[in-house]
Amino acid sequence: MSVKIRLQRHGRTHAPYYHIVVADSRAPRDGKFIEKLGMYNPTTVPATIELNLDSAVKWLQNGAQPTDTCRAILSYKGALYKHHLLAGVRKGAITEEQAMAKFESWLNDKNAKVTAHVDKVAKSRADQKATALAAETKVKEERAAKLAAKLAGEAEAAAAAESAEEVPAEEAPAAEETNSAE
Repeated sequence: MSVKIRLQRHGRTHAPYYHIVVADSRAPRDGKFIEKLGMYNPTTVPATIELNLDSAVKWLQNGAQPTDTCRAILSYKGALYKHHLLAGVRKGAITEEQAMAKFESWLNDKNAKVTAHVDKVAKSRADQKATALAAETKVKEERAAKLAAKLAGEAEAAAAAESAEEVPAEEAPAAEETNSAE
């Protein structure tokens, strides 16, 4: 029986999340599985991965073959590196303490890189928000200026109309006087 470490798709249309499982290669994609190793959500930035590292390494040592995507996930989380180090321990190349020290060092470096990436993404989003807000404020001010100019023009027109109505009333007797003088 060939055993695979692969993904089981869950979630609705256009919003997938996956379970990382160990399953018989002949079983359907979302069907029967032997053990659930974790979760993978690709819709978040960065992708959310929860993995039982010890179980994954145990299955790798027992000969389970990961699919391409699962291989990338296991590599990202350090399961393949730990499997590699434990193979060196079995062969006698290094001691278990040295292997765990190397793995912890690698894990700390990896966590620092991920944290830096998360901070970079958060800063980028904040910058984009600030830029969008500045652009919206500029458009809002331009609209307010146009509206103020329009209202000022309407006020001038209304004042001119009022003065035009008053002027003919005063000029009307003067016009009568000129007609009577003739």
